[in-house]
Amino acid sequence: MKKVIKKAAIGMVAFFVVAASGPVFAAVGDQGVDWSKYNGTYGNFGYAHDKFAFSQIGGTYGGTFVDQATYSTQVASAIAQGKRAHTYIWYQVGGSQEVAKAALDRYLPKIQTPKNSIVALDYEGGASGDKQANTDAILYGMRRVKAAGYTPMYYSYKPYTLENVNYKQIIKEFPNSLWIAAYPNNEVTPVPNYSFFPSMDGISLFQFTSTYVAGGLDGNVDLTGITDNGYGKQQGQEVKPDTTTPAIENGKEANEVKGNDVEVGMTVKVNFGAKNYATGETIPQWVKGQPHKIIQKNGDTVLLDGIMSWLSVHDVETIDASTSQPTTPAKSYIVKQGDTLSGIASNWGTNWQELARQNSLSNPNMIYTGQVIHFTGGQYGATARTYTVRSGDNLSSIASRLGTTVQSLVSMNGISNPNLIYAGQTLNY
Repeated sequence: MKKVIKKAAIGMVAFFVVAASGPVFAAVGDQGVDWSKYNGTYGNFGYAHDKFAFSQIGGTYGGTFVDQATYSTQVASAIAQGKRAHTYIWYQVGGSQEVAKAALDRYLPKIQTPKNSIVALDYEGGASGDKQANTDAILYGMRRVKAAGYTPMYYSYKPYTLENVNYKQIIKEFPNSLWIAAYPNNEVTPVPNYSFFPSMDGISLFQFTSTYVAGGLDGNVDLTGITDNGYGKQQGQEVKPDTTTPAIENGKEANEVKGNDVEVGMTVKVNFGAKNYATGETIPQWVKGQPHKIIQKNGDTVLLDGIMSWLSVHDVETIDASTSQPTTPAKSYIVKQGDTLSGIASNWGTNWQELARQNSLSNPNMIYTGQVIHFTGGQYGATARTYTVRSGDNLSSIASRLGTTVQSLVSMNGISNPNLIYAGQTLNY
């Protein structure tokens, strides 16, 4: 979550063990993420083993409401990937039940995750000086969440909670309903460090880092199986939720699109287990798990916007089955080693000055591998250019004639051997 204060308490606990009593939940020990608008239209998972995602629906800042336009697509994306999707509300209500009521009136009817799924109240800023009033406002919200048919949780971090909330009142009424954050440092942390566990009663979810991956992402671990809520089990396998919401229906539809069923315009992600492009080059780790639109399809390979290299249809997973295209979408490109801004611009039929302007690049010579370059110059492919190979041509001479590079021609056309082209062959550039 995007926090007002990023520091978290250091719990003086050597290790944390979940006592197993009663039903055994499949989700105990599962890791997952939480998203706001800063995680994009479809969100992003950190690792292949992630099993759940919390998406922010919106929230209130003392009575001012800020909705998250990314909520429904993030929920659909999680469902499409077979993950358990849950919801959280930014709950800066202070000690006011009036503000709390307005927030719940606004957001409860808009929830798109399944009945009985978690709806967490994110209380980490704007507390009043009245500890009991703060607690009462939180309990009011959790009661409303439960009455609406969802599993209520309280999210915050330990020092803020101890200072502003009578948390034992919360867990007395809602046992094991705490989701607490505590980070050891800002280093990439792929697994929980229980030496920094925030020792409190009633914790079911532990947010153990805000740097789950390089660049930042919140990492969480389920300690009790609470993220199973809303998702039925049948013979040990997950069953898609029955609740009918547009997000869930869109997620189910995308989940059913496999292999050669993908089409141009759909949004997919490169699987974490994918190894090589169709050209044989190794797929960089930073490409995996990120959403990209399919801009071309050729047999059982696809070309993805922002990657500009061909991949097998079996190395991508659909997260949005819609093929509708906006009239003037923004293009994006992930910089590769050896790229120049002028080379990227040439492939889009523009110039480096325009790309520098649109991307606020003060020094156009300083771009780096992995950087995302955006361009809002019209629909990709609407002015697609082709070249027909002539006798005596080679890729180097063609690239020089067209103002592009051999590498770009190889990537855009799925050429496995750049020395093997033939007269009459059509090349995209």
